[in-house]
Amino acid sequence: MSKTLDIIMAGLISGIVAYTTSQLGIAGTVIGAVMGSMLYQFMSHFFKEPIKNANTVKTQRVESSIFYVFPLIIILAIEVIYLLSSFYRMPSELFLSMETATGWNLFRTIGVGLLVMGIYPLLEPDRIPPIYGLAVIGVGLVKLMAGFVDYNSPIVVLYSPVFRQFSELISIVLIAVLLYVIVSIIQDSVTIIRKEDQNKTKEK
Repeated sequence: MSKTLDIIMAGLISGIVAYTTSQLGIAGTVIGAVMGSMLYQFMSHFFKEPIKNANTVKTQRVESSIFYVFPLIIILAIEVIYLLSSFYRMPSELFLSMETATGWNLFRTIGVGLLVMGIYPLLEPDRIPPIYGLAVIGVGLVKLMAGFVDYNSPIVVLYSPVFRQFSELISIVLIAVLLYVIVSIIQDSVTIIRKEDQNKTKEK
């Protein structure tokens, strides 16, 4: 993909994140990051691949990984703050302010965002391994369920006691899964970059 398209995409993604953040606060940051990531994947697939003198497939996979991981890191940070809020005052106040800023829809926003992100690796397995997409979908479902704990419905009544009693344990598991996905994708990207460097060295 040309440098011009790279700059345009970066500008669009930054604009989306900035706009959604200004309109929706913390929830907007999450939504903007997810939308930006998905926009990059879409534009990369439909505009970048047809360009014959573009980057190699391996390089494209590395770029996709970087944009895919970015919103996951933001969500991971929020989950860590949520876990610490059960033990410390400062994270508790910070998390409360995030919940207030999002109209108490933070978990629901994160859940929907992760579900959307989780679908992409299933559609483009050559760019992101599907196993990571399934893991992200799993985390998204749990966060979405947690977001509806305060709703009065027969289904919620069945599972809400579990979330209330084991919230910290569930949070730890989700953090571990997100860390696994993030670190694994980064490691895959580093491995690809090293192999490309080795191949270039051999060619010289």
